[in-house]
Amino acid sequence: MSSTPPSTPTATPSGHPRHILITGAGSGFGRGAAIALAEAGYQVTGGTIDQAEADALHEAHPGITAMKLDITNEADLDAAGAIGANVLLNNAGRGQLGPVADVPIDLVRQVFEVNVFGTLRMTQAAIPAMKAQGWGRIITVSSIAGVSSGALSAPYAMTKHALEAMSKSLRLEMEPYGIEVCKLNPGPYATGFNDAMVEGVDAQLAPAGGPAELELAATTRTRMLGNQLDPSEVVDAMVFLCSADEVPFETFKPDNILERYGISR
Repeated sequence: MSSTPPSTPTATPSGHPRHILITGAGSGFGRGAAIALAEAGYQVTGGTIDQAEADALHEAHPGITAMKLDITNEADLDAAGAIGANVLLNNAGRGQLGPVADVPIDLVRQVFEVNVFGTLRMTQAAIPAMKAQGWGRIITVSSIAGVSSGALSAPYAMTKHALEAMSKSLRLEMEPYGIEVCKLNPGPYATGFNDAMVEGVDAQLAPAGGPAELELAATTRTRMLGNQLDPSEVVDAMVFLCSADEVPFETFKPDNILERYGISR
């Protein structure tokens, strides 16, 4: 299976032009993938958390149809489902760190609302159009945290483990309809996402954290921020997964991330 995306836009196996919907396209990986795919000539709709990000995305590449798409908002989800995309890149997500013993439950609920329930609802909204076209592809951005978990990472890792289960079940359920399901598991990349998570846990622990918790926070900062990689590697993987004729079920980036984390598969 080639890892090089087509040099020109390709139709779907059912003969329809590829229409790619990307959530979380206002920044980071999603923004990079939306622009790269639009530059390659694909029809791209980029969903962003608010209208200001949508306007900025369209300005960055006028070929992108940018829309406000908060995946926790039912009206936004209905509008996204109605566009008839046949490739969905579930990229929108929220980060959250904290100690299991006393992380505020409202913070855990918030990250589940976006990463799990929002992603699930976005997927449900997109499936009818894919079934009607006789083909589709659903790509969900998981994480290395979807197959591992370290100290303070449980609130985020729990949501990514849930997406792993969703993707595995969905793959079997969609196969009879010609809808492909795959996932992407990035490690630490310099998009600002990890930085925001670490700053959040620092602020959470600072008022009352004891020496052990503060040491964990320092170790977590080093682990997550000390060796972040160029996000263009993940953007390239997203472009491939959206555009290639054949794709694997799971893609880990960087290629050696499982070995780096000592994970056996």
